[in-house]
Amino acid sequence: MSELFALVDCNNFYASCETLFQPKLRRCPIVVLSNNDGCVVARSKSAKQLGIKMGVPVHQINSLIRQHGIAVFSSNYELYGDMSQRVMSVLEQMAPAVEIYSIDEAFLSLTGLKRHLSLAEFGLSVRERVQRWTGITVCVGIAPSKTLAKLANHAAKTYPATGGVVDLSERTRQQRLMEITPIEEVWGVGRQLSTKLRELGIQTALDLAEYDLKSLRQRFSVVLERTARELRGESCLALNDVTEAKQQIVCSRSFSQRIDSLTELREPVAFYTARACEKLRTEKQVCRTLSVSIRTGQFNPSEPTYSNSITTSLAMASNDSNQLITESTRLLEAIWRPGYRYAKASIMLSELSPQNQEQAALFVPPQQARRQQLMETIDKINGSKHGKVFVAAQGIKQEWSMKRRFLSPAYTTRWSELPYV
Repeated sequence: MSELFALVDCNNFYASCETLFQPKLRRCPIVVLSNNDGCVVARSKSAKQLGIKMGVPVHQINSLIRQHGIAVFSSNYELYGDMSQRVMSVLEQMAPAVEIYSIDEAFLSLTGLKRHLSLAEFGLSVRERVQRWTGITVCVGIAPSKTLAKLANHAAKTYPATGGVVDLSERTRQQRLMEITPIEEVWGVGRQLSTKLRELGIQTALDLAEYDLKSLRQRFSVVLERTARELRGESCLALNDVTEAKQQIVCSRSFSQRIDSLTELREPVAFYTARACEKLRTEKQVCRTLSVSIRTGQFNPSEPTYSNSITTSLAMASNDSNQLITESTRLLEAIWRPGYRYAKASIMLSELSPQNQEQAALFVPPQQARRQQLMETIDKINGSKHGKVFVAAQGIKQEWSMKRRFLSPAYTTRWSELPYV
């Protein structure tokens, strides 16, 4: 039985989450900013039409913001994450298998469904149900390979006449679309690679699909050969419906203001360590290696710069916040140097392994059961509406925490911020 995939992609996801709870902004251009309100990381369709590029610093578009009344938001990851889960939950009810590819994209397996229903009608029903149940608009691309499904989805977004659904299950339709698709638009073909391909005369997706496969492998890689095979309709990338365990967990953020004392710097390092440990426990894993890095700002030539990092191996793998905060504080003190204004700190946990497969060390006592119970209790309290429990070393005021001056309410996850109708 031949494979068949659908790629469901939310349209302008971050901006859509904001307009969902502020309908008055539907006709207004919207931009969403990165951590510390630095750069543009998401745009509404009308903001794109104004020529605002991804990654542009917000201070460079201040005149555009004033001139066109652009609505500006800080990244509200709590809201976006919750809305993403709602969309994915709808998709999981409509397809036998789902691979969540990113916060706003998912591949569905449609293998075997073609005999029982119209694929275009199925795509329209997905689009209609997600819109009705969550308020988020999606486009659907259907094809016999993931790469073609990506291409179909791109067409569904680009051409309004498609109604947001493109079915590329027929070869003639695949070739017609590939013929007008620039090589840069093919999934996995970046800017540098597309330049090299154009030098070989490969201008479109169809050119790549028809190129000699052996030459592609010899000149480039087996990965590009696989992309070409996928464009020919040969499924080389299976649906991955099992989430792979993380290999590393990183918590890294810039401060809202520079920090020049060790005492103050201990707070964000302890906070980031605790956040990384929470993620580790959520994944039911432990880590054996801990790294801490710090650096000053990079764009002020009048200030001295400094950066350093340090790594240690734990005698016993752990996910205990208290233990790892003690270690990260010790590492910080080893690399901190006076006379600098620090702008960023990072924590990385690596050598991860499942919590239930922890191997005991001969001369080190295992993590005490009571300590594990304490962490579980803290996580349970912090996951409820009753408040937050944290290590005092994380600080109470946290004046270094990132700027989010344009943050919208957590409409769907906090009782106190529910929207009034």
